[in-house]
Amino acid sequence: MKWKIVTVGKPALSWAREAAAEYMERLHRVASVELVHIRDGSESQITERMLAAGEGCFCVALDERGVQRRSAQFAQWIKARDLDGTKRVCLFVGGANGHGEGLKKSVAEMWSLSSMTLQHEMALVVALEQIYRAHTILRGEPYHRE
Repeated sequence: MKWKIVTVGKPALSWAREAAAEYMERLHRVASVELVHIRDGSESQITERMLAAGEGCFCVALDERGVQRRSAQFAQWIKARDLDGTKRVCLFVGGANGHGEGLKKSVAEMWSLSSMTLQHEMALVVALEQIYRAHTILRGEPYHRE
């Protein structure tokens, strides 16, 4: 299964850029992940750009009102998608204003990384780390501890 992470703009905060680059480097070893940055704009423009980037993918939006999973449950979700033949998953990380209703209604699932609102650059880093963690769980590597 291939991952596509779509974000609004590139991280402006140096620590977020560095952390995202670190996890992208780690992910190359365990999963196929593409990071796509789209231009900011109006809510409808962002929705249109995100949905175009996610065409042909199983699309998921990150939103604090979405479904929360523990890391091991997330790993099992990935395993189940692999078993049902899902080829590509597209994860949408909203910008400063979050996601519009049009995008939320168009995705297959909405996930929450926290019941608290996360700054969008932090959400990107957390999402990348959790994808890495889930794949190491599936590979039986010692990164995750319970």
